[in-house]
Amino acid sequence: MSHFHALQITAVDRLTPNAVALTFDIPEDLKEDYSFKAGQYITLKHTLNGKELRRAYSISSPPSSGKLTVGIKKMEGGAFSVYANEELKAGDTIDVMFPEGRFVFDETSPKKIAAFAAGSGITPIMSIAQTVLESHPESTFVLVFGNQSPEETMYFKQIQALKEQYGGRLFVQYIYSRSHEEDALFGRIERSTVNFVLKNKFKGTEFDGFYLCGPEEMIEQVTDTLEDNGVPKEKIHFELFTSDDTEDELAEELEGKTKVEVLLDDETFTFVMDKKERVLDAVLKEDIDAPYSCQGGVCSSCIARLTAGKVEMVKNQILTDGEIEEGFILTCQSHPLTSAIKVDYDDV
Repeated sequence: MSHFHALQITAVDRLTPNAVALTFDIPEDLKEDYSFKAGQYITLKHTLNGKELRRAYSISSPPSSGKLTVGIKKMEGGAFSVYANEELKAGDTIDVMFPEGRFVFDETSPKKIAAFAAGSGITPIMSIAQTVLESHPESTFVLVFGNQSPEETMYFKQIQALKEQYGGRLFVQYIYSRSHEEDALFGRIERSTVNFVLKNKFKGTEFDGFYLCGPEEMIEQVTDTLEDNGVPKEKIHFELFTSDDTEDELAEELEGKTKVEVLLDDETFTFVMDKKERVLDAVLKEDIDAPYSCQGGVCSSCIARLTAGKVEMVKNQILTDGEIEEGFILTCQSHPLTSAIKVDYDDV
């Protein structure tokens, strides 16, 4: 079952002309359920014009703050993001799922961390940066942050305040694609940006970890450049905020039906689906309350364990090879290949 509770919005703060921060009130009896690690996200659910919308938003507040805050950038044509920016106000209520996600920092030993973020990809980085700096007085954090202009930079004032608070332990390199500013680079985050940080500005620094958040193209470029510079894969952590629209060529090749058995909240459901469908889509058609959010392979809400049969995922940017070997699948990306499959949402 998807664990949602109606939470009241205590504050709506304007971050930019096109972005707001929503802070939720957590009742005392739900504080443990809504505790989180830096970098995790929550899923918001709301019905607009008779249609249920679910959207995943990263938590920008650090766990130490006792607050649950997300930043939402208004996207052109985005139903929920437009609603959040133009209509939501303090006192309104929204259904909120418990925090989840694997893009986390929760260590207490001193660390040197670098992050590359673009646009709204700053939201989980805000939580991670503050947690890194709070975790140990010798920890340092380098932030490379790309935007169109200072006016469109989410959390700009908060970042500047953190720079003052943490003195020589927080370093920020802004990059603007539509504005020339003093002490900022012009353009976008790409290979040359990463090399400038590693080989010039912070030459000789041995970073303990890299956190990347933003569009898929940026993450791929930064990851490739880091690896070309000898950074081990295990030090690179990323979360996609947007992904390419991969054509589902696999669906066109599949024929026939599959018998599906789903285990959810200790209850078993069985039905038959077309192999051209994706597992999550078929599950939802049966009115089974399976967990999901983005339905695009970007978040990790719909993960389940395949205990029988075979599936193939259209794309996977989340699960490791080891997790796939253990049977984990993204149900929103999976087509059944065999005549029968068993999917367990409880064993995750």
